[in-house]
Amino acid sequence: MDRHVTRSALARAIGLGSAKSGFEHWWAERVSAIALVPLTLWFAAVLIAHTSGDYAAFIAWLRNPLAAILMILLLIALFHHTALGLQVVIEDYVHTGIKLVVIVAVRLGCFALATAGIVATLGIAFSGWAGAP
Repeated sequence: MDRHVTRSALARAIGLGSAKSGFEHWWAERVSAIALVPLTLWFAAVLIAHTSGDYAAFIAWLRNPLAAILMILLLIALFHHTALGLQVVIEDYVHTGIKLVVIVAVRLGCFALATAGIVATLGIAFSGWAGAP
C-alpha cells in the first residue's frame, strides 16, 4: 500500500508550496511595519515643527547627525516595506508571465528611490559636518 494514501492532507502539505518562504516574507512585512510606526511619527512631528520655518532651517536641521541617521532608517524601512507590499499585490493580481518582470521592476524602483533618498540625505548631512561649506 502506498504510504501517501494513509497520510492526512495536512501531513502531505507540510513543507510544500509557498509556505516555505511565505512566513519569512510575512515576518519581514511585520518587522518593517513596526519599525515604520515610530519613524513615521517622528517624521510627521518634524514636519509639523518645521511648518513655520523655511527651507534653510529644515536643511540645517537635517545636518544634525541624529536627524540624518533617523531619516536614512526611515527611507530604508519605508522602501523595503513598500517593495514587500507591492510584491504581494502583484503576486495576488498578476496571473501572466510578466509577473516576475513586474516584481523585479518594482524592487529595482524601490531600491533606486531609497538609494536616491539616502544619497540626498547624506549629501545634505555631510555638507554641514566638519566645516564643509
